[in-house]
Amino acid sequence: MASSRDLELLIGPDAGDILRAALRPTGAEVESWRAQQVDHQPEHRSTVAYRVRVRWPGGRSTEERFAASTGPVRGDALVVGDGVDRVAVWRFPHDPDLPGLATAYDSGAVARLLADSGLGSGRVRLTLRAYRPRRRAVIEAVGACGRLFLKVVRPGRAESLHRRHRLLTGAGVPAPPSLGFTPDGVLVLQALPGRPMRQVLWTSGAAVPSGEEILALLDRLPAALLDAPRRRSWLDRSEHYAAVVGAALPAEADRAHQLAAAIVARAGTGPTVPVHGDFYENQVHVQAGRISGLLDVDTAGPGDRLDDLACLLAHLSVLALIEPRRAAAVNRLGARYLAGFERVVDRAALRYRVAAVALSLATGPHRVQEPGWEAGTRHRLDLVEQWLDSAPTRAGG
Repeated sequence: MASSRDLELLIGPDAGDILRAALRPTGAEVESWRAQQVDHQPEHRSTVAYRVRVRWPGGRSTEERFAASTGPVRGDALVVGDGVDRVAVWRFPHDPDLPGLATAYDSGAVARLLADSGLGSGRVRLTLRAYRPRRRAVIEAVGACGRLFLKVVRPGRAESLHRRHRLLTGAGVPAPPSLGFTPDGVLVLQALPGRPMRQVLWTSGAAVPSGEEILALLDRLPAALLDAPRRRSWLDRSEHYAAVVGAALPAEADRAHQLAAAIVARAGTGPTVPVHGDFYENQVHVQAGRISGLLDVDTAGPGDRLDDLACLLAHLSVLALIEPRRAAAVNRLGARYLAGFERVVDRAALRYRVAAVALSLATGPHRVQEPGWEAGTRHRLDLVEQWLDSAPTRAGG
């Protein structure tokens, strides 16, 4: 079981010793390091991503990505320990749980993969767009094939994710078409037209989809998704997120647990329907004011429509919190969506679900190691309270 000791080990002074131990066989030295992303799972493990300035033999310095985890890993990784603690550590892209990542981040290997798949030959330029150690990565590939995205997941998930993309596009949902996958977990996806809604929001006067269009998009999710594994709701994980907040910021542990208890005690449920599972503004592509794409369908499956709607509303309210210059416009859009959604789902149940998602987002400032993350965490807990206070005391009241 992961504990606060894990956090101290992976982001405290001892983390430098872990990174130095990983580099020792190469003869390189750590010049500086900083934690960039913290994934603390109190009931399981902790994983931290780092940016490390490395001086190599001969004097050349480079900035590298490393990661370390207290949990057991599936593949090969250096394990360092002092007789009490054991930590697996690796240098990007050699993630032991994502064996396809090293290939997906090698321009020569990607060029051969695309050529062998009939997607064009020639040089390929790669850009890392996202990396969550042990979980997933997204790499943009640009070349003769045009613009594609390589999504790297654990090998056992690649085929089912490929089928899910095919299912959605076959049903008319504008998810990225999947062009195939490799046995080691690399999915090749077509790029979507348009821009993420968040970017569109930053463009003065640009149109965004209406609440009715959002609901229509979710209604297009095919019934066959009900056969997929069900993702746990944010409501079901409220105590987990409270524990993560409390481990990072003990002074707010009691408040976080009280908020979680209030959410669980008051929240209602809706019928099981096909859902996206992580639906917010950056997952929706927009072109000329209309929805042109839906990203990250990894979590699509059976669930509660309240969760998809609440996820979008919670993300918009947090976005307004962290972008004060644009807060008025974002809050106006959130209010429009809220009013539209409340015409089709229970008002109180929806707001309790928004509070549950907002509680999960309260872990964000510490996870990405924001400057002043303590204050950022408190502000997000304040937001949870505001959503709870805005809910009628009785569903439908």
